[in-house]
Amino acid sequence: MTARPVQAHLEKEKERAARLARFVRGSHPPVPSLVFAVLWAYGVTGLFAALDPSPPAWRPGAGTAVAAATLFVDLLLMRALDDIRDLDYDRRFNPGRPLAAGAVRTSDLAVLYGAGAAVLILLNIAWPWRAGILLVQLGYAAGAVAVHRRWGRPSADDLFRSLLVSLPAPLLLHLYLYAGYLDASGHDPDWSGAVAIAVVVLAAGHAELAGKLTRAPRAGERTYVTTLGVAGTAAAALAVPVLSAALVAARSQAPAGWTLAALLPAAAPLAAAWAFAHGRTRWPPFAPALYMLLSFGSYLALGLAR
Repeated sequence: MTARPVQAHLEKEKERAARLARFVRGSHPPVPSLVFAVLWAYGVTGLFAALDPSPPAWRPGAGTAVAAATLFVDLLLMRALDDIRDLDYDRRFNPGRPLAAGAVRTSDLAVLYGAGAAVLILLNIAWPWRAGILLVQLGYAAGAVAVHRRWGRPSADDLFRSLLVSLPAPLLLHLYLYAGYLDASGHDPDWSGAVAIAVVVLAAGHAELAGKLTRAPRAGERTYVTTLGVAGTAAAALAVPVLSAALVAARSQAPAGWTLAALLPAAAPLAAAWAFAHGRTRWPPFAPALYMLLSFGSYLALGLAR
């Protein structure tokens, strides 16, 4: 008699695992997501080294690898939360996403989030400060989505307010990386860490603005064009990478020749802007991600050049 309930439970868990596998393939493809997480972790940590006025004392090590693995899992969990928050919107505008298509359930993603959070804390248990920052980040992100699902606040259609509410989650991830950098280098915190985080936030601002830039938004589509207009959104999307590169150039402690590497990623937004100005209805979809990857690579090069 007892074997049947156990067998039924195992079958349910196998079905859940299959649904979650479909979610991972559709919303967080492992290979490109891992590349992105590795470049993010190594690149931003390299940026902390590049801007740190103290004598250079950082090279990638085991802690950086753990940080990359942490970001890979954390970004999967953030994707799950985003899909839960945007479910109604995705059913209309992105029906192919696994949750919107019914390939996975909200309850499955809640289980994934709890299990993934436990994995992240255990992965970083040797560094209490880092584990603590992750715990705050995971709690905040889940709490923000729970408030939105329960009370609809802030409205997901209010992009600027939603952006402000969402911003602490990536900021805490960067603070997590900075804690890892301080552990590895043996340095004390200083202003350069805040400048580095500002550099990355500005760079990510380009991806946020450009990724939603279109000349002809569909009815109900979320885009900054609604508030800023096409020209205003395009101008803002180009201004933030310029400001980001200017901060790096002004504060870099790397040799001058290497500091020029901070300007190279701007080629991606400029090429995309040229294509958009010459008749494209939407900003080229690959360009924001390419810009971020090139930026992370340039940050790592600067850090290693110290």
